[in-house]
Amino acid sequence: MIRRALAFQHMDDEPPGLFGRFLAERGAELDVVMLHRGEAIPPLAPYDFLLVMGGAMDVWETDAHPWLEPEIAAIREWTFQRNRPYMGVCLGLQLLAVALGGEVGLAREAEVGFGKVELNALGLAHPLTRGLPSSFKMMQWHHAEVTKLPEGAEVLASSAVSPVQIMSIGREIVATQFHGELTPALIDRWARIPQYLEWLDQAMGPGAYSRIKAQSRLQLKRTERVSRAMFENLVAGRRSLKTAA
Repeated sequence: MIRRALAFQHMDDEPPGLFGRFLAERGAELDVVMLHRGEAIPPLAPYDFLLVMGGAMDVWETDAHPWLEPEIAAIREWTFQRNRPYMGVCLGLQLLAVALGGEVGLAREAEVGFGKVELNALGLAHPLTRGLPSSFKMMQWHHAEVTKLPEGAEVLASSAVSPVQIMSIGREIVATQFHGELTPALIDRWARIPQYLEWLDQAMGPGAYSRIKAQSRLQLKRTERVSRAMFENLVAGRRSLKTAA
């Protein structure tokens, strides 16, 4: 049971989204730390679940974003020492990899927009991806990727651009390169953020936002099913491990 959850947020417009809603449905209290605003990471002991969101910064930009270093240390403590449920999104995947000894670098090309993700043989059988279709489209928005897996990590899904789209460690830790938190309201917010519109146009050509908006009407119900299945599998895994103990 998740009673109290913690989220690390890195930009005003990268909130917990769907995952915040899933936690609320379970009656969990969610504390959000806005790291980019200078908010301090609280002691981790009181929390049952850690959610780490995306952001435009890269894991190696510690001079520009000095809060990345204590965040990486907190992720290492959470996953390595406390071994409690962890869900990471985009930057949250990359920070997890670095925290546990992996490496992150620039991808050969940026991956932006709704793109196909495919489960591999391990992903088709893994408890954390149970109930997912063998292939599905999810929102991508990144130019960096995991280039070396941390010890004990497994890849469950890939895309044509990024080999590591879903990474797991055991039954308690999972992260995605894609953005499974998206809601219609969040995509609507992009229309009011000139920087986001500029990034989309750079990656996909002029008028990219209107195309993404049109695609989202078809895709978001499907992407929500993928995100909910992964969230429920993570929570169920925690339950089964506690029962076995």
